[in-house]
Amino acid sequence: MRDFNLSEWALKHQALVFYFIVVMGLMGVFAYNRLGQSEDPPFTFKFLTIRTVWPGASPAEVDQQVTERLERKLQEVPNVNFLRSYSRPGESLIFFAINDAAPASAVPETNYQVRKRIGDIRHTLPPGTLGPFFNDEFGDTFGNVFALTGDGFSDADKKFYAERIRREFLRVPSVAKVELFGEQDEKIYVEISNIKLATLGIDSATLVAAMQAQNAVVPGGVVETATDKIYLRASGAFDSVEAIRNFTLRANNRVLRLGDIASVRRGFVDPPLTRMRYMGQDAIGLGVSMRSGGDIIELGKNLDEALHRLEQSLPVGLELHRVNDQPRAVASSIREFVRSLTEAVLIVLAVTFFTLGLRTGLVVALSIPLVLAVTFFLMDLLGVGLHKISLGALVLALGLLVDDAIIAVEMMAIKMEQGFDRVRAASFAYTSTAFPMLTGTLVTVAGFLPIATARSGTGEYTRSIFQVSSIALILSWFAAVIFIPYIGYHLL
Repeated sequence: MRDFNLSEWALKHQALVFYFIVVMGLMGVFAYNRLGQSEDPPFTFKFLTIRTVWPGASPAEVDQQVTERLERKLQEVPNVNFLRSYSRPGESLIFFAINDAAPASAVPETNYQVRKRIGDIRHTLPPGTLGPFFNDEFGDTFGNVFALTGDGFSDADKKFYAERIRREFLRVPSVAKVELFGEQDEKIYVEISNIKLATLGIDSATLVAAMQAQNAVVPGGVVETATDKIYLRASGAFDSVEAIRNFTLRANNRVLRLGDIASVRRGFVDPPLTRMRYMGQDAIGLGVSMRSGGDIIELGKNLDEALHRLEQSLPVGLELHRVNDQPRAVASSIREFVRSLTEAVLIVLAVTFFTLGLRTGLVVALSIPLVLAVTFFLMDLLGVGLHKISLGALVLALGLLVDDAIIAVEMMAIKMEQGFDRVRAASFAYTSTAFPMLTGTLVTVAGFLPIATARSGTGEYTRSIFQVSSIALILSWFAAVIFIPYIGYHLL
């Protein structure tokens, strides 16, 4: 440290130092406007669900023949933390929790191993089993939720327009996924009383088998010529409710029309599996999820533009309402943290001016926005956005990043009072205090190191505390030995 004096070098190259100050300040302002904004930092959701359907089975049968077999195989998967299973009539549901200490990079491989090992024993499950079905995205959050309502519109009409709105939302930049909630699946109901079936001498299995045979999709063969290949397909499949009513079946040497003995109608799943109501009206919900690393504020603006276009194209009576608006909540949260950061800066400046005096305090005050600007630039390079953790770390580091600057400018002021010229006074601070300041800065940074090295979901969630604090504190040391001597040379 004594062989090369960084402060002396800065004073010999003042034009270059001034250039760096201007450029870094502008880059910081530009980077601040590019930083992604969200309520929470991104983290990996380490859960997976495995759902298996076995229609008609009792809970005991599901547990013994499906759930238990799957659990035994899942216990062999690496990084398993715990398994939680539920066996219901006709359904098995298993929650697979990945070890919290597993790194985020190991989660895709673990999910693949779960699918692979379950696939190896799929053939051992009872006949008639549907699945298993895997879901490793149920941890996705929908920051924007909309409700589509309409008096006089059927569920089918609302679902048609909801699908159209979904396609429009998927075109919006930064949108990762759009899901519908509360939509009702259409079904064709064929209702016939058991008394009538008994009177006609028909059992329900025969009726179902006859309809399945009529509506079956089977290959009809191929006719090959010298120049063409013609595929043959059997016709007669049901294409409307009326076609089902006109379906004829033979029973006890009698030909019967289905519409004469049964009620055939189009309807929806009853009772509905899911329902959404908004302000007392039946609605279809649309949940919009943001892609990883996106800017929730920018996403909100883009969705507002898309919503304005859609409202003009919807038929009269259909209305699209906002149920949840995370961009506005995040904007309010960011404003609150920025206000807290501003208050912290003002408090530090007030104390600095009161204790150091006007000129000395001004030197320290000018270093704060410069350090913050470069911090924002490096945050942008490292992909650290603005959220409650990073902004909290900035508030935490603010009281520490002025320490080195205060030491450097105080040493310079004392030496000037002892008769040193400005260049010698500014250079002396580097030779006498640069190494202790650097040591103290690194020790402070090391205090945050356990947060960065924690192998857990908590460590992943709070890692930006270490990143932001380390960046700000190390930059404060460089500012104290390069920029403070330059600013102090001109102001003291």
